[in-house]
Amino acid sequence: MLTGQRPATRRRRTQRSRAARIAVPLAIPVALGVTLGVIIAVSHSVNSVNTSQSAFGARHRGGATPSATASASASATAAAAAGTGAAAAVAPANSFAAGAIAFRQLGDVATAPVDGAGNAINLNQTPAQAAASMNCTLTVPANPLSAAGLATPWQLGDGCSMANAGTEGAFVEATILAPNGSLQVYNPLVVTAGTQPAAAPTAPTIAAGSVVEISVGFNGTNLALTGFGARQGRCVDALGQSLIGQVSTCNSVAFYQAAAAQIAAGTLTVPATGTAGDGQPCLTTRDFGTIDQDQSDNVITSYLVNGNGQTAQNTQANAAALAGATTIVNGSDDKLLAAFLDPANGCTPFTAPDTTDPAGTAGSQALNELSATVNQKGTIAVVPPNDEMTLVGGNMSIAKTNVYRSLVGQPLLGFGTNPATVASAYCQNMVNIQSARNNLDMAKELNFGTPVAAVGNNLATFMGNRLSMSFTNLNCGNFGLNNPSTVTLDGNGVATAVTYSLTQQAATAAAAAGTAVNATAGQTTGTQAQGPRRGRVQAPAGA
Repeated sequence: MLTGQRPATRRRRTQRSRAARIAVPLAIPVALGVTLGVIIAVSHSVNSVNTSQSAFGARHRGGATPSATASASASATAAAAAGTGAAAAVAPANSFAAGAIAFRQLGDVATAPVDGAGNAINLNQTPAQAAASMNCTLTVPANPLSAAGLATPWQLGDGCSMANAGTEGAFVEATILAPNGSLQVYNPLVVTAGTQPAAAPTAPTIAAGSVVEISVGFNGTNLALTGFGARQGRCVDALGQSLIGQVSTCNSVAFYQAAAAQIAAGTLTVPATGTAGDGQPCLTTRDFGTIDQDQSDNVITSYLVNGNGQTAQNTQANAAALAGATTIVNGSDDKLLAAFLDPANGCTPFTAPDTTDPAGTAGSQALNELSATVNQKGTIAVVPPNDEMTLVGGNMSIAKTNVYRSLVGQPLLGFGTNPATVASAYCQNMVNIQSARNNLDMAKELNFGTPVAAVGNNLATFMGNRLSMSFTNLNCGNFGLNNPSTVTLDGNGVATAVTYSLTQQAATAAAAAGTAVNATAGQTTGTQAQGPRRGRVQAPAGA
């Protein structure tokens, strides 16, 4: 079972940490007992849970390895952990979500990138090296925020191929805010460098004065943006040279500032999330009932890929024309919410007209963050400094955490904030809030399809396994907390049952985090970011 115990060696935050991501076709999930319209392949054996099984935000990294405790025939149960008793209530910890959002762009486009541990990233890989590292480059087209730029394919390079989308695939998603408050979603295409699209993209129509935001998702480990278009598009993938792993965006600060102004003026209306079938507010990406070890990452975009490895936008017309093409997706917290948690619990995701495929509507990472901004109440979850993608030289960094938060419109941490204090509070709230919400929703989620069959045999067991792995990978045990999720696995390492301890816990000894406090350049003054100017501040190991 999953104990949350730390491995013998310190959790590796290296290029192997995101191995074996999902590699495929996705359709809308349906209740168990009906043929599930989703086929997901994992590139490593399901017995290698320690190096993988990541989809929709669940990246089970090295060291968090569960041991099988039941046979493959074991069935999932909805029982809460026995013997926990009635525990005294523990007040939610400070969620550090009261600051202002960035008023100007933070972060950089790395030119000599390093990973979160400070290791240099090879930008001259062979395909074999790319397959081993799962690090890639993505060339941003010229003028990416224009209609013509959005219709120009981005190019995946450095030995990587969209044919290997499960571990090397990049996905791009644009959200467009018009002056009248209307929104639209458009999915720019990613092709393998040196190839042509399987079908040419059609440019969107953008009203004058619109603000375009682009979010990038990645199924590998570290993605570095390249090309002059990255500068033209005001893109960010790093603090100095320290990459934010899978997360990069273009023009995001301007977008969230414009959206905030329109919301305040009443021009932009964000719909209420409503009430879930459990009587609680519907989940958002900033609900501790939803988040994992690296919240608010990756996108909803999907593509089609043909037998030659050529990609096309996933539209009805392209699907009809490209017989035999396969759907490829990005492992995403946003897709987990929109395609699984919302429908399983009677909620409706925030969507907008999809100008990629005029036949319908679509969600996006930016829409989810806007919904969370308006609708999430109480204890609000925002990116913490113990998220592996916010580390610099293996240490927690307020500066890099603020860069990440700025890319998704989240409030910034103030000057002098102790990152270990923020990390311990995040762990406490995740343990107490998510275990209770998962347990409350288990009956419905037991009868709903799993996002990843190699992780859990239904949505409920998937969520239990995801919480247990997040506890370990965020080092929550360092704060005097116990893993609330006990997961039973079959002989193939698939979660078949989950129980929760509902005992409320209080984090202790924040200073004992075991990770150096990184209080360096680029932190905040008051509540407004005064971070490094793009292209000027380097972030060497330990900075």
